[in-house]
Amino acid sequence: MSTDASTVQHAGAPIIDVRGLWTQFGDHIVHRGVDLQVRTGEVLSLVGGSGSGKTTLMRQILGLETPLRGEVSVFGIPLHGSPAATLKKIRKRWGVLFQEGALYSALSVFDNIALPLRELRAFDEDFIRDMVLLKLDMVDIERRHARKMPSDLSGGMIKRVALARALVLEPELVFLDEPTAGLDPDRSESFVTLIASLQRQLQLTVVMVTHDLDTIVSLSDRIAVLADQKMLALGPLAEVVRVDHAFVRNFFLGERGVRALAAAATPIDITGLQRPAPPSPHTSIE
Repeated sequence: MSTDASTVQHAGAPIIDVRGLWTQFGDHIVHRGVDLQVRTGEVLSLVGGSGSGKTTLMRQILGLETPLRGEVSVFGIPLHGSPAATLKKIRKRWGVLFQEGALYSALSVFDNIALPLRELRAFDEDFIRDMVLLKLDMVDIERRHARKMPSDLSGGMIKRVALARALVLEPELVFLDEPTAGLDPDRSESFVTLIASLQRQLQLTVVMVTHDLDTIVSLSDRIAVLADQKMLALGPLAEVVRVDHAFVRNFFLGERGVRALAAAATPIDITGLQRPAPPSPHTSIE
């Protein structure tokens, strides 16, 4: 029996379902039996230290890498082992904002956003034009910028154009890889506000890899923490910060983390939690 990529997901089922995931490169084990379920309509942030495998996990959910063993299903469909035609249908239902934007330098703003539509070979140029201009409006980029090249754009504009491209096929699911990396604080805050607004407006499910605490606090419904080759914690921020682990203490309860938690819409109570020791003032740096 054939699988219809548009209807297989059951009501109430997770939009992403990762079970028993093992990832290994040579003798190096990255993931050891990782489980992760992403709920429809939520914003889930993947965090972890360098080498924890958060970007690798996202690439496996996108079908760009294959785990040693375990299962990854998106929209109720197993990614690894499904026919190519089925995977092609699934990929039309998600968008990706790559780190640094990843715009094609030889294409204009307009043509970068139009590219996913043109690759489908299903739409005329009038429709493509209307969709591109609609997405430019959606990400607050003036239409007069449509003919500019990526080299003419600021870092903040590049992120917004890349987001417009990620949304041009009107996906249900969006992946964000370090969405605020390289932006100054004002542009970062503005971009986070835009993402939050679009997520509500379009009822998107968002999976985000980031190390930026302000972004995590502002956007996340739940946080998945990867450490020690496993899913160390998965839950709302108020629960995750109470996990007794060195990475959680250093990441969330250091000076930057405490400032971000204090600025949350609903401040997180960290009373009684062990915080990392401050660096010794006598420590020399060579």
